[in-house]
Amino acid sequence: MRWPRGYRPARTAGPTPPSGCRSERLAARWRKPTTWARLLPEQQERLTALGVEPAQAPHPAPAASRAAKGPSKAQQAFQLGLEALTQWVEREGAHRPVPRVHGEEIAVEGQAQPMVVKLGVWVSNTKSRRDKLTADQLAALAKLGVDWV
Repeated sequence: MRWPRGYRPARTAGPTPPSGCRSERLAARWRKPTTWARLLPEQQERLTALGVEPAQAPHPAPAASRAAKGPSKAQQAFQLGLEALTQWVEREGAHRPVPRVHGEEIAVEGQAQPMVVKLGVWVSNTKSRRDKLTADQLAALAKLGVDWV
């Protein structure tokens, strides 16, 4: 920090420097809580004597819990894939494997057009990541008769 070059004009300008002057910009920088914390106690005393006080840091917003935020993107994607797999099992049966290139159209609430879920890719990815699935997700797949669970 250029303390001597900035303090001298601030000292000569007084407690209310003219608008747009260099000392006003420096005082604004010194008021930042992170900058104020790096100043020596002597420097803080000198600035306080000139009327430059540190700005109060805004209080951080309380962290919202996962329940308040709703389901994550991964959970939403799993639910869409599960809906598509349910349609597939009802139509084709649990015994028939889903081709990798198959896309299943499902109706999603809040959307006018049906959505195409790449069901074959979803099944392949879910199967390869089955050790990361929650107990609820595994139970939902087992309920549909998925044999690799």
